[in-house]
Amino acid sequence: MRAILLIFLLLFVGFDSVAQFRRGRSERAATDNLNYANPAEYYIAGIEVTGLNILDKNAMISLTGLRVGDKIKIPGDAISGAIRKLWNHGLIGDVSIGVQRIEGDNVWLEINLSERPRLTNFYFTGINKSQESSLKEELTLIRGKIVNDAMLRNTEIAVKKFFVKKGFLNTEVKIVQERDTFATDGIRLRIGINTHSKVKINKITIDGNEAITDGKLKSKMKKTAEHPRFYLHRTLISKLMDYKPGKMKDFFSSTYPVSWDEFKDFFADNVKLNVFKGSKFIQSEFDNDKKTIIDYYNSKGYRDAEIVIDTIINHNMKAINIHLAVDEGPKYYFRNIIWTGNYIHSDKTLNAILGIKKGDVYNREMIERKLSFNPKGPDISGLYMDDGYLFFQINDVEVAVVGDSIDVEMRIREGEQATINEVTISGNDRTSDHVIRRELSTVPGQKFRRSDIIRTQQKLGQLGYFNPQTIGQKMEPNMANATVDIEWTLEEQSNDQIELSGGWGGAFGFVGTVGLTFNNFSLRNIPHPSKWRPLPVGDGQRLSLRIQANGRNFQNYSISFTEPWLGGRKPQSLSVSANKSISRFAGQNATNFFDLNSTLKVDNISIGIGKVLEWPDNYFTLTNSLSYSVYTLINAPNYIPGCPDCISNSLTFNTTIARRSVDNPMYPSQGSEISLSATFTPPFSQWSSLNYETATPQELNKWVEYHKWMFDAKYYIPLDRNNKLVLEAKAHFGFIGRYSQRTDYTPFERFFMGGAGLAGGFGAFVLGQDIIALRGYDDNVITPPFPNQPSTNNIRGGIVYDKFGLELRYPVTTGSAATIYGFMFAEAGNNWNNYEDFNPFSMYKTAGFGARIFMPAFGLIGLNWGYGFDPVPLGSRNPVSGAKFQFTIGQQIR
Repeated sequence: MRAILLIFLLLFVGFDSVAQFRRGRSERAATDNLNYANPAEYYIAGIEVTGLNILDKNAMISLTGLRVGDKIKIPGDAISGAIRKLWNHGLIGDVSIGVQRIEGDNVWLEINLSERPRLTNFYFTGINKSQESSLKEELTLIRGKIVNDAMLRNTEIAVKKFFVKKGFLNTEVKIVQERDTFATDGIRLRIGINTHSKVKINKITIDGNEAITDGKLKSKMKKTAEHPRFYLHRTLISKLMDYKPGKMKDFFSSTYPVSWDEFKDFFADNVKLNVFKGSKFIQSEFDNDKKTIIDYYNSKGYRDAEIVIDTIINHNMKAINIHLAVDEGPKYYFRNIIWTGNYIHSDKTLNAILGIKKGDVYNREMIERKLSFNPKGPDISGLYMDDGYLFFQINDVEVAVVGDSIDVEMRIREGEQATINEVTISGNDRTSDHVIRRELSTVPGQKFRRSDIIRTQQKLGQLGYFNPQTIGQKMEPNMANATVDIEWTLEEQSNDQIELSGGWGGAFGFVGTVGLTFNNFSLRNIPHPSKWRPLPVGDGQRLSLRIQANGRNFQNYSISFTEPWLGGRKPQSLSVSANKSISRFAGQNATNFFDLNSTLKVDNISIGIGKVLEWPDNYFTLTNSLSYSVYTLINAPNYIPGCPDCISNSLTFNTTIARRSVDNPMYPSQGSEISLSATFTPPFSQWSSLNYETATPQELNKWVEYHKWMFDAKYYIPLDRNNKLVLEAKAHFGFIGRYSQRTDYTPFERFFMGGAGLAGGFGAFVLGQDIIALRGYDDNVITPPFPNQPSTNNIRGGIVYDKFGLELRYPVTTGSAATIYGFMFAEAGNNWNNYEDFNPFSMYKTAGFGARIFMPAFGLIGLNWGYGFDPVPLGSRNPVSGAKFQFTIGQQIR
């Protein structure tokens, strides 16, 4: 009878209510007054909650929806509904509602809860510390939160997603809950991770492409590339094994013709030399590369092209294959270009800039580039915005598609000319505002020009005080009064340098340099320690202190100061410097090579003034300087014939015109650096009454006389869209002349060539000599002696040289903390001591590779491995050729 009654109750009032009522101890104590066949109505007189540790009692009662005074049926839907509400919030692990007692129409309820455990900690297994640190930033696990199925599931998904982004497609995650013995109801999560190997891309196949080859489409996928392979030898051997010995000749005979397409397919299947691309698979980058393929199709006229299939197939646990199917669609062409809304410029002018003619292949990318921003030439927006039309707008609309031809209407809204209202600066914590403002081409009250924005960004980047990657501008145009406010946002970077330079070469070994260079110095802040950060900085002045030594063999001391804006109103620089060098070497009567009995001392002071030119453009600078040097020879009979103890004076005037338009001083990706320098001494021989035939060597060399011409050019050509892969092309020339045939060419200021170009290599210690780098050869080895002079210890240098070079660069990082890039180079150059032998096409050739690291605190660090192809003639100091590894810390010269 009881079983029949229980079945009836299950069907009538529901399983949840009966089951939960049976679980409550208090309910079992009061069930004698309940009639399950006929549920009765009661008023809730009280509600008690048990089993809580952290949760609030009143909050739990509120969640049930039950309130004191409510009239409910027992058993009934109110009880089962309250239980479901508590479960749905995910705060509890178990719940039961029972009856404590019943008095008349009143009932007292007891809610017995079991709280879910809370997260106290989590840790990882199976990964390294670096991965663990990065992964913690990605997860949203918060200590104290309730551990439920949703948390565990979301954590597993987040961990897998994190590693899938890094190419670990087969990552396995297992999360184990561990009871925390130090916290009641606390849970620690052990997140076990097995990343397996990174998944590489074995092969990419493309179907449906008839107009564009597989290789071209694959080359457009910048981040999705096949794993390098070279199976050519295996395939050929396997094919040869299929032939019998007597039939081997058939394999090479013309009876088995192979088409060019078949050969390309065979080569692509067996050879993949992937040097600059990674082959790991990352879904987000794969999606971007698919879009790149479509963009490339659109640029070739296939505006309807789409990828209809993209399938990923497991090759093995470590690799996948990718299959793409392309629907190219028809190829389209431009028909008519229609201009509307243009009143300032005529259709003819706009068409000339757009550069599209009827019948040209339809190219969406070219339209956007010619309308918005064209880095390689003029564009429509630049035409208007460089004339103040900041509010200019243009929209291109396809108005007709007839067969394979498209009509495009260019709808223009010219607007009014805008004037610059306010210009503000933010982010300059070290550099004073006036240093920045004097570089700005955007001046309040001036008509807005887009070219001024671009030029200002370049000038601020060239200062070296700010991270060129983050220089930005926020423009707030006001169409009501035709003005615009501009805020320049900057990020300071330290460019002061502690120079610890070194080089190894020659018989005397290590050459060391210690120097301090403050590139943003401030003289006026020296008496104000409160403005030091931690030194007096902010006015853009440059102070350099430098000591260079090679034991007793050589010492050099120098100090220089530069004020880039003399007077503060115009970009006119003032530079002052003083130098002293002492060189000791083995002279004529030396007992051995290390008997340094001859000395050359050089004392120099110079002052220079430079200015920024406005013509031909403001990339040009002109610098003029006046310098006085004293050369003192002590017991050096071989340096100047017949004058072992001579004192020579040099008064020179130098003028240099240069143009510098690079976008980044640390890693230039576009622009150029060109300079032409001329140095003159007074032509003493033209007005002197000295008899040069009978004069003593002391009289002949009292005043140094020469003129010197230097030309340097560097061009930076970006080879990809991101301006990362850059080709540097450079050329250098130098010539030294004399005013009269009665005088010889100066024994000073000559050219020394060879090595990595670190200042101070042995044989190039004389102040003012030009050191020309030619990697792959020993330091200064390509340096001819004077005619009829012994080469030992008396390298006097060349009077004419030339050098050409190419350098292919790719950056590792270009951040503010460091700039690091690798490169491959090819160079050629030569050095002559007379014009009769000068042949600009007879050069020593070299090639190699290396890396450069620039850190603001230490300057430039260079690693070069070069191979010199041509042996140096025996007349030079070290007749060698071959491979050379060179390590330099310091400034590379030419």
